[in-house]
Amino acid sequence: MAGEVARWRADGWEAKVGIGVLTPHTDVGPESELRAMAPPTVGIVASRVDFGAMAAGGVMDPTIPLGPVRAFAEPPYVDEAAELLADAPIDVIAFAFTSSAYVIGADGETSMLERLRVRAGGIPVVATCAATVKALRLLRVDRVALFDPPWFDAELNSMGSDYYRAAGFDVVYSSPSELPSSQQQITPAALHGYGRLFSALGEVPGSRGSSGHSGSDSVQPFPGGSGASRTRTGDLLGAIQRRGL
Repeated sequence: MAGEVARWRADGWEAKVGIGVLTPHTDVGPESELRAMAPPTVGIVASRVDFGAMAAGGVMDPTIPLGPVRAFAEPPYVDEAAELLADAPIDVIAFAFTSSAYVIGADGETSMLERLRVRAGGIPVVATCAATVKALRLLRVDRVALFDPPWFDAELNSMGSDYYRAAGFDVVYSSPSELPSSQQQITPAALHGYGRLFSALGEVPGSRGSSGHSGSDSVQPFPGGSGASRTRTGDLLGAIQRRGL
């Protein structure tokens, strides 16, 4: 009847575009974030891939080892997941795992994406780092700051810097984020608060000079840590207070 109010909510079947997501088996972050960003006309379908560094509930060690990171991008599990995912009504597949590109490099990432595209019957497959490089070049960005998850150790973070430097970018800052090394605790509020600390400084710490530090507002290495960093809390809080945040 004309003017009748619908008594149901959209359930995704009306989506005009489908995005398939390849994600670690206990990680709900990628599909949740994509659903939060996507309009109702875009549907999100996820396929889970075994990741040896994660246990039930998304539990991980404080830092993840490189072996499982590399293995995630190799056959057979991710290839089998891509093949199954391709049978769903999707138009593109997102490989939602950043760190593997750090380990295998841009050439290895390109080869992996082509391998998965073939396994998925020709459906395009995109990945975080390769897509980021394309976007930065489109925006004519030259200098980047790299904030990795807190479960990335110094070696993995360094590989990330190497990835973007090899792509031609000036990496002015690179460090694991100073947040709890637990996915359950990385909430939107926590990320927003962390970002405000750096915004309060007016620049990315360590972006000036050859030493990677910028005076009293620099990010200093965490003594005895495994590549994480510790901000000078007093300086950060002072900057926030001065700006009335």
